[in-house]
Amino acid sequence: MKSINEYLIPFIGLKLGKHQFEFKINKKFFDEFSFDEFESCDIDVNVVLEKKQTMLEINFKHKGSVNVPCDLTSEPFDLPIKGKIKLIVQFGDEFNNDNDELLILPHGEHQIDLSQFIYEMIVLSIPQKRIHPGVKDGTLQTEVLQKLNELQVKEIKKEAKKEDDIDPRWDKLKQLLTDK
Repeated sequence: MKSINEYLIPFIGLKLGKHQFEFKINKKFFDEFSFDEFESCDIDVNVVLEKKQTMLEINFKHKGSVNVPCDLTSEPFDLPIKGKIKLIVQFGDEFNNDNDELLILPHGEHQIDLSQFIYEMIVLSIPQKRIHPGVKDGTLQTEVLQKLNELQVKEIKKEAKKEDDIDPRWDKLKQLLTDK
């Protein structure tokens, strides 16, 4: 994965204290990561980088929507998402990103690439199961839903018919139990 220049933050020239960065994320950003789970997106990312004497604290927040297909009907819809993560950056002998919340950069490093962290934060905020709001409240009308409803009605009728088709021999056996 190549780094995206727009998300490279040179922290060496920043003064101690908090610094705020804002990014507008669209589909092109996810194309860089070869991620094609959704058609389009409109996400605002707010990054607060607090530079301290020996480390950096970075707080990421995002809010927006992604256009995804519904898992039940395959109808595309805008799914609202939001989330946040916190990252601590310390300096050491070698690069280490084994921990999700701690990043160790080699001494002498002068910039940090935020694109991977923004990508992971957004992707992890998308729910596993994506259901169109119209399915939940019953307002969505599609061929798929009509077919599902027809099949459900047929299944209910089939179950009711099975209950009506009780073998008369069972009635005689049940009568033996009640005659005692």
